[in-house]
Amino acid sequence: MKVFLLTLFLLGVEANLDANGPSSAHQHALDLFAQRKYADAILAFQEAIKTEHPNTIEYGESALLIGQSYYLIGQVSESIPWLERVTTVNDANFMLGCAYLQLGQEDRSEAAFARLFGITPETAKGHLMAGQMMLKQEYQIQALAEITKAVTLDPNIPRGHFLLGELAIHRGAFSDAVTQLKWELRLDPNYAMAWYRLGDVYIRQQNCELAIPNLQRAVWLDPSYSGPFILLGRCYSQQGNYANAERFLRGALRVDPNNREAIYLLGQTLMASGRQAEGRTVLDRLVHK
Repeated sequence: MKVFLLTLFLLGVEANLDANGPSSAHQHALDLFAQRKYADAILAFQEAIKTEHPNTIEYGESALLIGQSYYLIGQVSESIPWLERVTTVNDANFMLGCAYLQLGQEDRSEAAFARLFGITPETAKGHLMAGQMMLKQEYQIQALAEITKAVTLDPNIPRGHFLLGELAIHRGAFSDAVTQLKWELRLDPNYAMAWYRLGDVYIRQQNCELAIPNLQRAVWLDPSYSGPFILLGRCYSQQGNYANAERFLRGALRVDPNNREAIYLLGQTLMASGRQAEGRTVLDRLVHK
């Protein structure tokens, strides 16, 4: 509730909360919500809100939590009218964006996500942000449409072509992914994740020769992420270059000591290089985890 209070005060909304605190009806509804009794909380808040003035903190909190309760029990359509009453609150905009998306209202979803991040809707940045949020909710088709709109409006928008590359990888369109990732890297050669994903695509195309230099760039730019270390280890192991494979796989484990893939590949690499006992010792770590 403290975050909600702060939001309202910063926006200059009149705060007419009774000096004695929330009404008993409002507090009862809050208790039900805290107990995750969302259906009961809806009824209690709807009763409490009848006596709450629209300019008060109590009213705003009731509207927000009615909307959230409907959303959390899967009644998405019913959540929207309540959440739309409190669009100055981040939680409301996030749930509205997701709710509109579930109902196939992509334009309204884009506007809600734009409000969430303080971005103007129907701009390249607005479409890109909406696409990213849709992608996180696993709405790939809708995300592709939004991100395509973004790069159409601004072909050089940062991360636009990277996200198109990610979506191309997801649908197995590897040539398209290479094109998009290379475009992103022309815009920002300092972006380690794009080098990593480009290397990943080349591995999927069974081309370690092209994968290795891109993965090396990813490691040099960001040695804190285990992903490119692991793929380099896999490539070098496939080539029979076990010394380099071991070096990168141990690098992955320095970054992420419990990474099961790195442990497995290191054990296999050691055994393939003739160090059977050492390899089995490494693989034993997987059994005892």
